[in-house]
Amino acid sequence: MADDSSRHSYNGFNFLVTFDAVNLSFQEVTGLDMEAEPIAYRQGEKPPITSTFATIKMPGIRRGHVILKNGVFRGKRSLLSWFDDSKTNTIKRKAVTITLLDEQGEPVMVWKMSNAWPVKISSPGLKATGNEVAIESIELAHEGVIIE
Repeated sequence: MADDSSRHSYNGFNFLVTFDAVNLSFQEVTGLDMEAEPIAYRQGEKPPITSTFATIKMPGIRRGHVILKNGVFRGKRSLLSWFDDSKTNTIKRKAVTITLLDEQGEPVMVWKMSNAWPVKISSPGLKATGNEVAIESIELAHEGVIIE
């Protein structure tokens, strides 16, 4: 029987988000997944007698968006400035790295997004009777995620 002692699950709260060679703090990262749109087509030649009539499916365009959430802080405008660049049609695509860390701060898993750029910024909901922390989010489109 194989030894299972090398298997270890890690906490999802110890991570780094890096772009422009700067580590930024975020409260939450979601959407670290990729989806390939299936393309269905019917084979053009006559099927053999033993074959059934079915579509063949091939992987199509991959897509995915990552959402980064953090608290609102005074004077923090770098993400908003990055989003504002898209208004002038001069989108700055960036490599974004998200690193899951172990208890000693060593990388366990690394997600690298290529050519990421902001597609949406969400401001916090404001409520006079609430006591929640004001959280904003930025949604990034990308052209692929590589997991290391």
